[in-house]
Amino acid sequence: MLRKTSRMALVILACGLAVGCGKYKRLADTAIKTADTAVASAGDDVAKYAADQWKQITDSVASAKDSYAKGDYKAAIASLQDIGPKIQAAQAAASAKKTELENAWTNLSAGVPQMIDAIKSRVDILSSSKKLPKGMDKAQVESARSGLDAATSAWTSAQEAFKSGNLTGAIAKANGVKDQAVQIMQSLGMTPPPAAAPAAK
Repeated sequence: MLRKTSRMALVILACGLAVGCGKYKRLADTAIKTADTAVASAGDDVAKYAADQWKQITDSVASAKDSYAKGDYKAAIASLQDIGPKIQAAQAAASAKKTELENAWTNLSAGVPQMIDAIKSRVDILSSSKKLPKGMDKAQVESARSGLDAATSAWTSAQEAFKSGNLTGAIAKANGVKDQAVQIMQSLGMTPPPAAAPAAK
């Protein structure tokens, strides 16, 4: 009788575990599908402008799928427990960073071309001048002209990066042009404008 009761208890326990496993498996399956949908609809900006947070999110999804494949459904669910708020936070951070970069580009695109134009005007005047300012020679003027050509080309590259949607790359290039323009202006005895102050990287 004891043996029969023990066997019945084991059967009941096994059934209970099967029901529990089935429940957690369904929940894990739903959680993973929901996470996949949320990740897919989060937008490209999140990966671009909140890369660290985005990696944490995708790592959590990968971990959940790995646990699911191993049959550890509770761990799969736990990995995705706060995935929704994490995605929302990443979207907010990406939006803020993109706005910051767009503002930086607006400032750079207003200031850098003016610096380039001012340098060109100064170089043209010096090149046609019969007598250069004290302490300046023709080699300096020619060096400034070469630097101006390089800066102009680099600025075109920055604009192309912006048009292609690469804000980070565009600003990096634009800041490089700005720094180069400052050096040229100083070599020509010019005073760089306030727009030459450091901008967002």
